[in-house]
Amino acid sequence: MVKETLIPPSSTSMATGTATSSSLSMTLSSTNALSFLSKGWREVWDSADADLQLMRDRANSVKNLASTFDREIENFLNNSARSAFPVGSPSASSFSSEIGIMKKLQPKISEFRRVYSAPEISRKVMERWGPARAKLGMDLSAIKKAIVSEMELDERQGVLEMDRLRRRRNSDRVRFTEFFAEAERDGEGNFGDWEPIRSLKTRFKEFEKRSSLEILSGFKNSEFVEKLKTSFKSIYKETDEAKDVPPLDVPELLACLVRQSEPFLDQIGVRKDMCDRIVESLCKCKSQHLWRLPSAQASDLIENDNHGVDLDMRIASVLQSTGHHYDGGFWTDFVKPETSENKRHVAIVTTASLPWMTGTAVNPLFRAAYLAKSAKQSVTLVVPWLCESDQEIVYPNNLTFSSPEEQESYIRKWLEERIGFKADFKISFYPGKFSKERRSIFPAGDTSQFISSKDADIAILEEPEHLNWYHHGKRWTDKFNHVVGIVHTNYLEYIKREKNGALQAFFVNHVNNWVTRAYCDKVLRLSGATQDLPKSVVCNVHGVNPKFLLIGGKIAEERSRGEQAFSKGAYFLGKMVWAKGYRELIDLMAKHKSELGSFNLDVYGNGEDALEVQRAAKKHDLNLNFLKGRDHADDALHKYKVFINPSISDVLCTATAEALAMGKFVVCADHPSNEFFRSFPNCLTYKTSEDFVSKVKEAMTKEPLPLTPEQMYNLSWEAATQRFMEYSDLDKILNDGDGGRRMRKSRSVPSFNEMVDGGLAFTHYVLTGNDFLRLCTGATPRTKDYDKQHCKDLNLVPPHVHKPIFGW
Repeated sequence: MVKETLIPPSSTSMATGTATSSSLSMTLSSTNALSFLSKGWREVWDSADADLQLMRDRANSVKNLASTFDREIENFLNNSARSAFPVGSPSASSFSSEIGIMKKLQPKISEFRRVYSAPEISRKVMERWGPARAKLGMDLSAIKKAIVSEMELDERQGVLEMDRLRRRRNSDRVRFTEFFAEAERDGEGNFGDWEPIRSLKTRFKEFEKRSSLEILSGFKNSEFVEKLKTSFKSIYKETDEAKDVPPLDVPELLACLVRQSEPFLDQIGVRKDMCDRIVESLCKCKSQHLWRLPSAQASDLIENDNHGVDLDMRIASVLQSTGHHYDGGFWTDFVKPETSENKRHVAIVTTASLPWMTGTAVNPLFRAAYLAKSAKQSVTLVVPWLCESDQEIVYPNNLTFSSPEEQESYIRKWLEERIGFKADFKISFYPGKFSKERRSIFPAGDTSQFISSKDADIAILEEPEHLNWYHHGKRWTDKFNHVVGIVHTNYLEYIKREKNGALQAFFVNHVNNWVTRAYCDKVLRLSGATQDLPKSVVCNVHGVNPKFLLIGGKIAEERSRGEQAFSKGAYFLGKMVWAKGYRELIDLMAKHKSELGSFNLDVYGNGEDALEVQRAAKKHDLNLNFLKGRDHADDALHKYKVFINPSISDVLCTATAEALAMGKFVVCADHPSNEFFRSFPNCLTYKTSEDFVSKVKEAMTKEPLPLTPEQMYNLSWEAATQRFMEYSDLDKILNDGDGGRRMRKSRSVPSFNEMVDGGLAFTHYVLTGNDFLRLCTGATPRTKDYDKQHCKDLNLVPPHVHKPIFGW
């Protein structure tokens, strides 16, 4: 790169004198270079001068434009306010508010004019470009001498560098000139005619011509406003019926509060009937205030309910009118997996199995068979599997099974011999352990896990309180779509007979309420003898073995031919334990021994209390003949005419129904457990011990009436299944047209009952997870999980590898 040096003029003269001795060619070359440079600097000078003049013109144009624009705005505002509306007219104030935004622009425009019209603008521009112009007036002779001196050192390099500088400067000048030329072409030399300014003036003129009403009407009819209206309409759609629904008043709100608080009130001793009376009183209070409503609405409400309004319908209608919808719960999981088929699945879980001849083993088996007759649902019967040591204790005649398949074959064979058709249902087993103290089988582990998720649709829990006392696993109502509990046993009556029975019964009463609330959607009580549980209704959903109806039909035919159908007297049949009516039988026979005279009673049964019962009968010298237990359908029992059952601990005595089906007389206590049988003419009920004697004598001296077809049907399992479908709501669920898909529980309001039930289930799960608490409350040891023997028999994964998961 050439090093540039400034040389004083005196030094240059000396150098020039010395250079006169140089060759002529050198002088001519220097002269041509200086002439070329002088021409280039002259062109730069002229171009810069033209650019400065153009900038001054532009600055003056902007200043004039600002002044003109400010005056036009002021004139527009003043003239519009005077001419558009008269002074004092209503529209004047409206128009003033509409153009208020224009007045807000006035200070900004004035500020714009003040800044750009100030003389400092021109001075600042000239100060910026002044030094450049001053530099253009430098002494060219000095530059000439410097260049000549440099060319003597390196003429070629100097010429190339100066040529490069010249090209760069020419390029900058061309770009600078083209920019202003384009601006001048667009604006024709005047910023006042600039396109944005012209557009703004045109808009103001159009706005001045339009009135305020035209502006507002245009806005209302705009596409944006229409879309906004459509969006709001889609968010809230109010029907005509919703407009006519009055809001809930104070009596209705109080009635709703009492209704929702029934679980809490029940726990503190306020019974459901008391709550119903309170709700009824509040509804009566509501009906007295119907004068507040229009006459048409008041008449409709009075017609719907004699006491005012139906509370549930009123709440639903009010919620529907508001558009409110609630789906979900605090504790519950309402999203259930869908079934893979169009067929519904019913799982029947019970606490006993054949060959143990007990009600909870026989009746669920018949229920499964008759439910499976329908093509609408598939059925699975889930029964307990006992290890061989427990089988030897529980099953009669030392009968044991080495595998679940062997026991299943026994069950199916026994069933088909009695129902007369092939039952198409599945039998599954869950681990169970027998408690000698409780004389019951308790589940080991989470019973619900032995029903696959694809079959977890509808659950029927036979004895729901028994199954769930120590249940530690997934909540039934979370896994299943609908859960029905069937109460078989009056446990409170049994417990009261034990030591400290009253105290134990108090706690068991509340625990039964607890677990049935937490794990059932509907509870069916076979009779009023059972505990009044939440969500429960009373209905006999049991039938008799078809074999007994055939026996009754055979006896009726014999009697119609004049043959003697009954050649024997009276008998009693039942498991020989005190709680099964033996205590009442001994007391009645002993108290009225003289009145009964030579009356003899044959007693069939086996049980733990057999020796004690026989010893007590012998002590009072009673005419009781104790015989080995038999099946009620045994031929040896067909000829008895009278069946005596003094038990008041039964919920619904199966033996009583079987005796009626065979056409016999039945003498039983006037007790809620026998309510279903009172409609049969051969059922003789007594209220006192003296009445017992008279009923026995009546039965022994008369002949029973043959059963009518209707009475026989009412005793059958077909009728029992129909009642079960109706009272358990299964007929609605199976016919809901859902195509086998899961129902999705939906509420209009968050249910207080659901929150209470979920909280109870969660608390129960936490408490039953503690082994110490389980043992303190009477649980069988090691029933929280199944043991190794169960794993071997049922091919299960060991519990330490796979633990049941409780989902909320």
